[in-house]
Amino acid sequence: MQKARVVADREFIIGALDRRVFGAFVEHLGRCVYGGIYEPDHPTADAQGFRGDVLALTRELGVSIVRYPGGNFVSGYDWRDGVGPKEDRPVRLDLAWFSTETNQFGTNEFVDWCRKADVEPMFAVNLGTAGPDEARNFVEYCNHPGGTFHSDLRRSHGYEQPHDIRFWCLGNEMDGPWQIGAKTAREYGRIAQEAAKVMRWTSEDLTLAACGSSKREMETYGAWEYEVLDTCFEEVDFISLHQYFENGEDDVGYFMTSVDKLDSFITEVVSIADAVAAKRRSPKRIMLSLDEWNVWYKARTPDDLAKPGWPQAPKLLEEIYNFEDALVVGGALITLMNHADRVKAACMAQLVNVIGPIMTQTGGPAWRQTIFHPFAQAANLARGNVLRTVVDAGTYSAGKYDAAPLLLCSAVHDPDSGAVTVFALNRHASEEMALEVDLRSFGGLTLKDASVLHHADLKATNTADRPDEVSPVSHPACRLDGTLAATLPPLSWNVFTLEPRGS
Repeated sequence: MQKARVVADREFIIGALDRRVFGAFVEHLGRCVYGGIYEPDHPTADAQGFRGDVLALTRELGVSIVRYPGGNFVSGYDWRDGVGPKEDRPVRLDLAWFSTETNQFGTNEFVDWCRKADVEPMFAVNLGTAGPDEARNFVEYCNHPGGTFHSDLRRSHGYEQPHDIRFWCLGNEMDGPWQIGAKTAREYGRIAQEAAKVMRWTSEDLTLAACGSSKREMETYGAWEYEVLDTCFEEVDFISLHQYFENGEDDVGYFMTSVDKLDSFITEVVSIADAVAAKRRSPKRIMLSLDEWNVWYKARTPDDLAKPGWPQAPKLLEEIYNFEDALVVGGALITLMNHADRVKAACMAQLVNVIGPIMTQTGGPAWRQTIFHPFAQAANLARGNVLRTVVDAGTYSAGKYDAAPLLLCSAVHDPDSGAVTVFALNRHASEEMALEVDLRSFGGLTLKDASVLHHADLKATNTADRPDEVSPVSHPACRLDGTLAATLPPLSWNVFTLEPRGS
């Protein structure tokens, strides 16, 4: 049996955990919108056509903020197409996903859906085929009270009060040759700078995120971040990262280390952003937004990416998640939490059907994919300050990693309630782990709840017929006697919630 010891002290804090880290993503892609969050003919649909079962699962998932409308889609999108009377909205070809876009769901519908789901909207502006003028007009439509062309246009559409959208993404993956209107770093940095400037002039107190590299493997990675930020540093608050985890080797040990790559990605981008600040002798710190991340490797065939004939809402990117995918998602969440000082926003891509934690049948049920569970537990239980833990555990070798830690762990303390939540991922493929967590600085605690996500079959999935095949269960082997002690099954995601004695 492997052994691991963790020490967590309430005085040693990485940073406050921003609730926006538990975000998601809705793009006009496949069945994410049509047949996902919006299906007027569904038995659970409300008067606006929003699926009630998906709304309920979104609330259960604990999502805090949702990015919209893309993604690659946004680089060819005119926001005006998706507002006003539905019968007057144009039908367009979507060149991002070679589909037909009816525009029956747009800006106002999305804001209404967010209000019902109790999530914050995060909007992206088109900096591919459009530019600063369209961006500031969009902000005016959403945020200005009235008395101007675009604010009064919103009011004429039945929305007297501003939407008050605070978080805006300046385009999407503008370094990628697959992107409509792709740009060099200098070109993008300039247009992001000018768009940000006029957006801020239009509406105060915006939070703006510039596009970082589409992935760490891009040839321009690093140089892109530096040049973009060197151009628009004063105008933006965030730089974005995108990361998808793949199991192309079908090697679970190697697959688990994909989150170690994320850890390096975050550390490197922080260093680049701080180098730009140092060049200016500036105390300003650019924060990070991992506004696209998930496991995605199975639904990547040409047929998954596009269907012939320009169909409406075809099945695209519908990844079926298994148990080992859920473990990687858990590891990614631990990594994000352990960078709470600089990662202040993140969006799992996407929310429903399209590489999402929620899956639906058109006209039928909705259910939780395996990856739903670690996300929901982290989003609902991790509140407050992420602690700087000291971890003593074994290592293993996989791929380029000679000494990958067998235990990934995060501890979060809520100073308001006094609760402490410990998240632990045992990455050993065959051995149990005897875990001890020293929480002596917290005084008297009681073990409120403990659960484990484990399955004998790494390829096990949840389906419409067996929606709970992979689900957390009560932890069978844990205790609290001054020190939290637990036996972690091999390849398992474990969550322990402790609260002050007598609370």
